[in-house]
Amino acid sequence: LNFVKCKDVWEPCVISLSFLSQRCYEHKQYRNGLKFCKQILSNPKFAEHGETLAMKGLTLNCLGKKEEAYDLVRRGLRNDLRSHVCWHVYGLLQRSDKKYDEAIKCYRNALKWDKDNLQILRDLSLLQIQMRDLEGYRETRYQLLQLRPAQRASWIGYAIAYHLLEDYEMAAKIIEEFRKTQQTSPDKVDYEYSELLLYQNQVLREAGLYKEALEHLSSYEKQICDKLAVEETRGEVLLKLERLDEATEVYRRLQERNPENWAYYRGLENYPHSLYNLQLSTLLNCEKFRECLDRYLRLNFSKGCPPVFTTLKSLYNNKEKVAIIEELVVGYETTLKSCRMFNQNDDGKEEPPTTLLWVQYFLAQHYNIIGQQTLALEYINAAIESTPTLIELFLIKAKIYKHAGNIKEAAQWMDEAQALDTADRFINSKCAKYMLKAGMVKEAEEMCSKFTREGASAVENLNEMQCMWFQTECALAYKSMNKFGEALKKCHEIERHFVEITDDQFDFHTYCMRKMTLRSYVDLLKLEDVLRMHPFYYKAAISAIQIYLSLHDNPLTDDSKELQAESANLSDKELKKLRNKQRRAQKKAQLEEEKKNAEKEKQLKNQKKKKEDDDEEIGGPKEELIPDKLVKVENPLEEAVKFLMPLKHLVKDKIDTQLLAFEIYFRKEKYLLMLQSVKRALAIDPDHPWLHQCLVRFFKGVSESKELLEVVRTVLKQEITRLFGDSNAMSFNQAYLNKHSNSIPHRLAAAKMMVYLDSSTEMKAIELATALDESLDNRSIQICTEVLECLRGAVLGDCKERAESYRAECRKLYPYTLAFTPPGYEENTKVANGDVSTETEELANDM
Repeated sequence: LNFVKCKDVWEPCVISLSFLSQRCYEHKQYRNGLKFCKQILSNPKFAEHGETLAMKGLTLNCLGKKEEAYDLVRRGLRNDLRSHVCWHVYGLLQRSDKKYDEAIKCYRNALKWDKDNLQILRDLSLLQIQMRDLEGYRETRYQLLQLRPAQRASWIGYAIAYHLLEDYEMAAKIIEEFRKTQQTSPDKVDYEYSELLLYQNQVLREAGLYKEALEHLSSYEKQICDKLAVEETRGEVLLKLERLDEATEVYRRLQERNPENWAYYRGLENYPHSLYNLQLSTLLNCEKFRECLDRYLRLNFSKGCPPVFTTLKSLYNNKEKVAIIEELVVGYETTLKSCRMFNQNDDGKEEPPTTLLWVQYFLAQHYNIIGQQTLALEYINAAIESTPTLIELFLIKAKIYKHAGNIKEAAQWMDEAQALDTADRFINSKCAKYMLKAGMVKEAEEMCSKFTREGASAVENLNEMQCMWFQTECALAYKSMNKFGEALKKCHEIERHFVEITDDQFDFHTYCMRKMTLRSYVDLLKLEDVLRMHPFYYKAAISAIQIYLSLHDNPLTDDSKELQAESANLSDKELKKLRNKQRRAQKKAQLEEEKKNAEKEKQLKNQKKKKEDDDEEIGGPKEELIPDKLVKVENPLEEAVKFLMPLKHLVKDKIDTQLLAFEIYFRKEKYLLMLQSVKRALAIDPDHPWLHQCLVRFFKGVSESKELLEVVRTVLKQEITRLFGDSNAMSFNQAYLNKHSNSIPHRLAAAKMMVYLDSSTEMKAIELATALDESLDNRSIQICTEVLECLRGAVLGDCKERAESYRAECRKLYPYTLAFTPPGYEENTKVANGDVSTETEELANDM
């Protein structure tokens, strides 16, 4: 490169240096690429060379200097608008920022100046499939096929385009034409050719050509490596062709190969006259059920199989079967205690002592699932007394307390289970989950830190590993403690994981066609299309929407004003106690902050070292999620809509999605969107209590609103007449109450609306909501807790005295539930157990 100083050869050298800078970018040698760009731009004649400026900007973008990169690329583009390189680079820059639509426009502009550029066409096709612009993808793949007809990827990409557009027959023809070009010996094992055949068969099946698919499978079976896939496909096709006897034989063979695969049993179920269905019918519907169950239970209790209850759990929706199970197992427990036999007529055959243990273990789970937690605790305590080292017993005891409404006690027993085997990751995770449900966030983090990377914060490491169950439970825990900022941070972290998963598919568009993993690739694309249907996203989105609604209804106020208002009504003694409490909380927060800062400093050092080791680090840091900033968002409803939209598209069959949509639009006063939400909800569950409240509020809102356009008002009135008939909101509410007068959740919904429509009906509404008669349906810990919260929150009017009496009534029904414990119960319990550290500390501070 010494001759670049010569003027006569400068322009050819510019081309060479520009090419070298591009090669350095492709090989991620960004520092060298910048040196070549500098050599060109240092010459005054080429100081504004468009393509070089663009390449320099692209390289800087990879080093995290985003703003400078955009300035350089735009400058380069202005200097050379007809350069396909500048447009291509600008597209790459937009793609790096996930602005895929803008990047596609840039690539199309680049193709105007170089229409047959293979690299630009490939990049354009990747963005089109990423954005599911399938028509555009097909056109681009056709261009690539014309330019490179000898390349395998050209044919496969074109076929996949038709497959995704559901033109299966055309896709099958393209694959067949390509297959004919492949020179493969029938006896040779070729994995990639095998995958091509299986993909071709998949396209034939999706086209509904089952007969052709079966013939294709038989013709090429020897050349397909995945023999299991062949058998599974054959079974599926035979079922579709209604050749049931042959399908049964196939599924029988598969069942023998893997008896734990439920898909094979479902295949047998599809055969109406199969032996499997006959046996199932005999077991569940005949008088032999008791005999079969007796034999099954004895065998498994003798062997000591913990999952017996899980196997029979599906029968618990049948009261008759539950009664038989209870009668048999209680009988076993009685006779095993007295003579160590299942039955006194068992010819003197004694069972080992462990048999009684597993029977008690089963009975504890049985009584827990039918809601008799006192009996369940008796049986599990008896089992623990006999075998105090068996972890499964502590797990069940924790579960019983959780179902009884005492999650704190449940977390303690789960901690006992974890202490018995600290190397078990499952129990560790389960314990952490229970702790989070109990609001013990710090303890849960410490529990998880036993299995996270050393030298890093457990929370950060779990975030890096996309451990979404932990983040979901954290969000719910913070939400229950009204720490909305922390809860939103977890929800946004989960949302970022889903964005990353969506972006990660980018790497597979070329990889899968190169490696011929075509079936997996198509399955991946279909999964990505419905990715946000996943329960992790659904839970996070629901939590975030609820928090944003709460922030809209009750905007955060200045803490100092709240403190002054709180302390104004306190006596001197109470004020002194409050200040001591605040000092302790401040000291604790300071220590935690110091600890957190130390961990952050350590983490920053590690990150800095890692960055120094990797001089060619790509991209800049992500925007930090700060709880205080998240909770002080200007427009909470707009943020809620961002979480709502994926749910409206993908989880529209769940009523909570529609009702949360209504809550957002109700606050935004979008009446047509409210109408859409309630109509969709009515199609799912017309009698849902929450939906009833939405309907009444919608009815009243429309009748009282004075800002509606006349056209909109006419449409709404027509729909309201269709939904409500000629009744008004009050009569509609009364009709709903009459229809569901025996259901506590429905009575509560009607009571809320009574007060909402007419505040003078408070006493009647309270009486209606607080009834706890045994004749009423749907009585549960959850609904009773909701009623109590409504009483305490004055939703049904000013009724503090009734709230306390209602709590006492619920306490008698659910003695273990924390929500129904008397005020100060936990503190009194601590003192009774010898935990007087709080009182001692207060006395010390007073002195």
